[in-house]
Amino acid sequence: MENKFKTEKSNVTTKMEFVLLGFSDIPNIQWILFGIFLVIYMTILMCNSIIILITKIDPALQTPMYFFLGNFSFLEICYVTVTIPRMLMDLVSQKGNISLLACATQMCFVLMFGSSECLLLTVMAYDRYVAICNPLHYTVVMNQKVCVQLVTASWLSGVPVIIGQTWQIFSLPFCGSNTINHFFCDLPPVFKLACGDTFVNEIAVYVVAVVFITVPFLLIVTSYGKIISNILKLSSATGKAKAFSTCFSHLTVVILFYGTTTITYLRPKPNQSEGIGKLISLFYTVLIPMLNPMIYTLRNKDIVVALKKLLTKSLR
Repeated sequence: MENKFKTEKSNVTTKMEFVLLGFSDIPNIQWILFGIFLVIYMTILMCNSIIILITKIDPALQTPMYFFLGNFSFLEICYVTVTIPRMLMDLVSQKGNISLLACATQMCFVLMFGSSECLLLTVMAYDRYVAICNPLHYTVVMNQKVCVQLVTASWLSGVPVIIGQTWQIFSLPFCGSNTINHFFCDLPPVFKLACGDTFVNEIAVYVVAVVFITVPFLLIVTSYGKIISNILKLSSATGKAKAFSTCFSHLTVVILFYGTTTITYLRPKPNQSEGIGKLISLFYTVLIPMLNPMIYTLRNKDIVVALKKLLTKSLR
């Protein structure tokens, strides 16, 4: 289970392999969990793929808001694909062995897609701000070139930083146990296995978390503060309801995602049990991506209409 080599001058053991414990503490329901997570994964793939499809083919959805939503749906597919298939494989095999390289790769992609999600949610908030607070200049400000640039920046801005941080973390010596009490290689449980002085690494993690979590969140809060202030000035009750409706879905997603990621990456030394940590991680890696398509579609009349058109065409 554990391949390792020892240096002659130190008792530090460099791990070549980790073991993800996953849900091994509840062995009697492994196949039930496999079924549940498989259904969730297929639901995420199907729902987000449908959103991507209708935002591409429906003429009524050729606007910046739905361009960003289509990209967000694709990002969600990438995000869950990094963790859920591996978790399903471990549930079937009941073995959690994962090489150091595979662990580092998984962590790197989870952090990259997570940072991209934070930035893309910020871009979506800015889009709503321009649409509601500066509607006359909306088409000029949010032209196609700007939208593509914003999406590209959201996808790529965090890549060099996250790769550097992952390399820094996995350059640390790992000693003692090689078991990770988690269902994927997340930053906090991997950090627990590192030995020696990790103060500089921990500061680096907090700095990156502030840049990609706190700063975008503050920008979103600022945008929605101005949006709400502007909506309240509208004299028409119908106008207010329509404006709030277009923002409610995005705000719900922001609160759910940022709430769980903040608890995971920005809290001080974790005091809660590892079981609670796994539960929180399940929220932002599995449950929230499953809820997001439903949140966006159920409260969005344009998407509901586009879905009805798609179903009508497919049944002909």
